Amino acid sequence: MKDFSVSMALVDYIPVIFFGIAAVLLMRDLYNKMSKGAFALFAAGTIDIFCAGALKATYKLLYAAGVCDFEALNAMFFPVQSIGFLLAGIGMVALVCHKQTKTPLLSVAPPVFSGTFVFVGLMVLGLGMMDVVLCIIAAKMKKPGLIAFFALSFVCSLCMGYLSSQDFAQASMNWIAEGVNVVGQGCLLAGAVMLHKNGLADFRLRKGETTC
Repeated sequence: MKDFSVSMALVDYIPVIFFGIAAVLLMRDLYNKMSKGAFALFAAGTIDIFCAGALKATYKLLYAAGVCDFEALNAMFFPVQSIGFLLAGIGMVALVCHKQTKTPLLSVAPPVFSGTFVFVGLMVLGLGMMDVVLCIIAAKMKKPGLIAFFALSFVCSLCMGYLSSQDFAQASMNWIAEGVNVVGQGCLLAGAVMLHKNGLADFRLRKGETTC
């Protein structure tokens, strides 16, 4: 039995909403700075992340309300979200590197693998690339104070990586993870909002840059 409550499930939607708003702001502001390929990767990745988080929160809500134990929604969370973070991270790196990179395909091994550390690693890597690029953008815009928001967002993602290895059947671990996630996505949203208000949409990252 999992110790979920309806209030816990509803709180789980908060970081999802925070991330969704931040992603929309960044997509709007960075659209004219990205190649079509880079933007497609970033957009697809952020949509994956948002959907994974929303479906996981919905799983908790259905379970807590006694509707059903929709295990598929829970099982798909790490694979979908980790791939989303990786795609979004690659898209952001392409923004500053002017080149696309291909990620190697993972071969499927015969043994059954049920661990989550691979997905956690991809998630942290992807978010790390996003936050690094956002820190670079903040520095170029001469807003170094905003780096703290993106740095704290990344630290929270590292904490989430650790917490993911704990027993999430306990209510206490879920509340701690939700608190860390709210802070992390809240920092990402705050940084994105301030970049937006400081004119990210019209800012030229490079001299002679033209809009797409």
